[in-house]
Amino acid sequence: MQPTLILGLGNPIMSDDGLGSHACQQLQRWYGTLPDVVVFDGETLGLHLLPQLVGVANLLMVDAVVTDDPPGSLVRLEGEAITAGMARQLSLHHVGLAELLALGSLEGAMPSRCVLWGMVPARLELGTALSATVAARLPALLDAVAAELQGWGIARQDRDA
Repeated sequence: MQPTLILGLGNPIMSDDGLGSHACQQLQRWYGTLPDVVVFDGETLGLHLLPQLVGVANLLMVDAVVTDDPPGSLVRLEGEAITAGMARQLSLHHVGLAELLALGSLEGAMPSRCVLWGMVPARLELGTALSATVAARLPALLDAVAAELQGWGIARQDRDA
């Protein structure tokens, strides 16, 4: 299997912006023990995440994504659409993430497959809890991520903890 990085993004102390961190908790339980799969909570590390991309063939990111859609709506971007989305400021981390992807491409460190799964936030304010809307839709986002990874040949491992 080619190396895969599941990367959660977001600020865990800014309510729904911490979506990636919350998702990583469950994704770690499902995928954290698989060989060639790394689940990493990148929070707001931006360019400091570049070393994580080296040698990765598949990158799946989870983040809060700002669109005109209603809060709780799921968003999927792939490849160049991620960078285009950053240009339209869809991601709350558009500067750091866009720069990370551009620099990774220049350094030859970009994965051949790159997908961003996100959700439109309902609340972006100081606090560690997700809004009721986003918390209620988190299982749907996790199911979408699991289906994406299944399509890549990566099956989730249901385990408690």
